[in-house]
Amino acid sequence: MKRLLLDIYYVWINELKVIFKDPAVILLFFIVPLAYPVLYSFIYNNETVHEVKVIFVDDSNSSLSREFKRKVDATADVKVIGYASDMEEAREALRRKEAYGIMYIPRDFSKDIHTQQQTKVSVYADMSSLLFYKAMILSATEVSLDMGADIRVVETGSGSQEEDATTRQTVENEWVPMYNPQNGFASFLVPAILILIIQQTMFLGIATIVGTHNDKKRFTIASHTAQGKNVGAIKLTIGKAFCYASLYMLISVWVLRVIPYIFKFPQIGDPLTIAAFLMPFLLSATFFTMTLSYFCSQREFGMMLFVFTSVIFIFISGISWPWTEIPTAIKAIAYIVPSTPGIHGFIKINTMGATLNDVWFEYIALWIQSGIYCITATIMYKWWIQNYDPEYKGMIRKRVE
Repeated sequence: MKRLLLDIYYVWINELKVIFKDPAVILLFFIVPLAYPVLYSFIYNNETVHEVKVIFVDDSNSSLSREFKRKVDATADVKVIGYASDMEEAREALRRKEAYGIMYIPRDFSKDIHTQQQTKVSVYADMSSLLFYKAMILSATEVSLDMGADIRVVETGSGSQEEDATTRQTVENEWVPMYNPQNGFASFLVPAILILIIQQTMFLGIATIVGTHNDKKRFTIASHTAQGKNVGAIKLTIGKAFCYASLYMLISVWVLRVIPYIFKFPQIGDPLTIAAFLMPFLLSATFFTMTLSYFCSQREFGMMLFVFTSVIFIFISGISWPWTEIPTAIKAIAYIVPSTPGIHGFIKINTMGATLNDVWFEYIALWIQSGIYCITATIMYKWWIQNYDPEYKGMIRKRVE
């Protein structure tokens, strides 16, 4: 046992030397995880938009349509910048980026209301940002509900103040955004991105190390002890994994605790629970990226795989699309990647205040992934030693002779 621990420790220390001797690996392991979350959070820091520029096309030109326009303009999220005579003129304003949306009131708007028929207002949004659409559709919906309540009061005749209030709102309701008080885009998306940043930047650094060895057809000195004895694939895998995971324990404090604090993202989880959950996540992400890195025959291949996989991993994680609506086959594929249970569990703990028992499924899934990917990484390392370690080849020759 003592010999085993000493060999693992030797691999750990020598892998640290390999990391700190390569400027590219230092950049990917330290600078990118420190700077990328700041940049990403800063881009989405303005979680809601206000005063979105909208142009109206009013074919009704009635008192009710003018009232609708005034009330929309009075909302905090929309600013009416002008009126167009037809839809083509309004579309031209969108193409020139003078406005980001069009609200069209049909000719029969007032007539339908007075004859107790349902009418409609069409909203056209510039989808270069979903926040524009959200601001416009919510403003139009709130105004339509408010005007509809006023019209019901008028149609039922003048009653007492209490009767009019009941007619206006039969069921009292209150909008309470749970776990996202600002009702913002960043508060729901960025915490998931932070977990993916940890996994993907770890992959970039490991892939650069492996790509360098593969490209130069040589093996790292960490494969041997100080006495020159080969440590074997298992101890080599565990030693390297502990090296990478220990570095990312420190990086995770910055990414998952300091960044949300700086940008005021929801953060109500217990730090000890988060730390306990991150342990299997970091191990599974490490072994997963070590396995994946063997497909990088050159230093640059890691970046190509990073770009290709990052978008796929975030989409299949169930954050940008409801998890319940994702097909079962894709869910199964998603749980091959450590970031999927990592994202689900971290958001439940950090944003929703869940305990470790509440994320037990994700927690166990990460430990299972750690075991499976440890085996696959060991197999890949054994293959690597057999192909690139000159001392191993020398020993094989002696045995054959």
